[in-house]
Amino acid sequence: AKIGLLPLGIMARKLGVTTAWLRAEAESDNLPCLKAGDRYLFEPQAVISILVERARRTRGRTETCKV
Repeated sequence: AKIGLLPLGIMARKLGVTTAWLRAEAESDNLPCLKAGDRYLFEPQAVISILVERARRTRGRTETCKV
């Protein structure tokens, strides 16, 4: 089942990050989002996939976290 788009605050809580970090990543085009007025909307699976791939690329250069 597809979850759909999530607003900034809910997506940040789902990821365990601050809204400031998530907004900065979206504004720098590091994470995909839809900006509707002053709202940021995220497709969870797309964001999670990008973050997982980013973690794989950086493994070995930085400390990894346990999931």
